[in-house]
Amino acid sequence: MAKKKTSGWTTIGDFNAGTILKNLPFILFLGLLAATYIANAHYSEKKVRQIQLLQKEVKELRWNYMSLQSELMYNSKRSEVVRQAEVLKLRMPRSSPKKIVIPKD
Repeated sequence: MAKKKTSGWTTIGDFNAGTILKNLPFILFLGLLAATYIANAHYSEKKVRQIQLLQKEVKELRWNYMSLQSELMYNSKRSEVVRQAEVLKLRMPRSSPKKIVIPKD
């Protein structure tokens, strides 16, 4: 005997409304998993962008530090200190420094 096919709003292909409603919790669970997966992907992409920005900032700050360090080393050379002291009308002493000794009583 051939089965009589009924078409209507309660059937979708081989599935009827009862089968779909019976599996609705599983379908909702799969939807929740999909939404969680998508949210996690967006969150991780946001974190990756933040990490890249921070790495760029660290690189710029390191360049700034190296530049300032080299400038400080150049400015602290004896010849540079003497040149900058001449601007202030200071000069190097001609004699060596004298040590002051206080005798103990």
